[in-house]
Amino acid sequence: MPEPSSLSRRYTTLVVAAVSLIVLTSVALLVPVPYVTMSPGPAFDTLGSPRIAGGKPLLTFGDDVKTYPTTGSLDFTTVSVTRPDSQVSIVDAIRSYADKDVAVVPKSLVYPDDESEKESSAQSAAQLASSKDASKVAALRAAGYDVPGRPVIAAVVKDGAAAGKLESGDIVTSVDGTEVTSSDAVVKAVGSVEPGDTVEVGIERKGTPRTVSIVTRADPQDPDVPRLGISIGTKFSFPIKVDNNVGREIGGPSAGSMFALAIYDKLTPGQLTGGKTIAGTGEISADGVVGAIGGVRQKMAGAAEAKATIFLVPAANCAEAADGDDHGLKLVKITKLDDAISSLEALAKDPKAKVPSCS
Repeated sequence: MPEPSSLSRRYTTLVVAAVSLIVLTSVALLVPVPYVTMSPGPAFDTLGSPRIAGGKPLLTFGDDVKTYPTTGSLDFTTVSVTRPDSQVSIVDAIRSYADKDVAVVPKSLVYPDDESEKESSAQSAAQLASSKDASKVAALRAAGYDVPGRPVIAAVVKDGAAAGKLESGDIVTSVDGTEVTSSDAVVKAVGSVEPGDTVEVGIERKGTPRTVSIVTRADPQDPDVPRLGISIGTKFSFPIKVDNNVGREIGGPSAGSMFALAIYDKLTPGQLTGGKTIAGTGEISADGVVGAIGGVRQKMAGAAEAKATIFLVPAANCAEAADGDDHGLKLVKITKLDDAISSLEALAKDPKAKVPSCS
């Protein structure tokens, strides 16, 4: 039998070991992990004057534009995401994982390449600006307006083939003497030559026409593909004045479909809402196609919190939206802006109308 002093030393060692384990475990639980959390954010009425519009209506129109009264609301929904410089501990991650309305995802999926908060904000702002333009084009066209577009230089690659010859904002009018009226036409025309060939690019810069000669270069990933070292966008000519006054605290492209619906609702007789609170999400292109977004389940929870009864879901997000609690929402599947308009018109007339659904 060990002497008392030996027992004392043994118990002391065990106690110290236990305390060390507790301390190490506690420290481990506090160590940051490379994840971010996504939780339900607020919903904002595109037909009203939410705080993010600086006290103005979210949408304003030119004095000469005829608009129609609306009731109810068309809410765009948001997701609250952990900032890139925030630290998420294992405890935080476990706690968030246990909440069905909160998603825990790898940080790299939201902030690739250790993107800083400034870089992330700049990218989100650019996406929002593009979304605002695309939603205006889609809505105006759906309302019967003609909205022409012309190919424009969106960016020039530093040290690329076109560096010093083309500038951001140049309107492209022709390639090798052939008129081009879309960004796709520009890409097709340049792609028809061989790397190393010279192309004559007709442009308008600040209203002045000119032609520049550019020697194409081979694509680094495919030596058979010619490149000018530019990115092409579309510059639209809007027939009426429509301003989207959403503030800087909102970013990303996923409110586009709801922006478009609100513009359409304001410019056409009747009302899409039927007096109800409608919420939804979805990126939108100028031709009215609704694209997938992230955080659909968090947005559904935010919509339910805002007392919405109908939630518009991009078709590509339907499976995710239907996998879990629907929060009492009617999940309406949308592929194009026209789908959303026709479904809402049908539901406004008859709440039990059969429309495309995620369930």
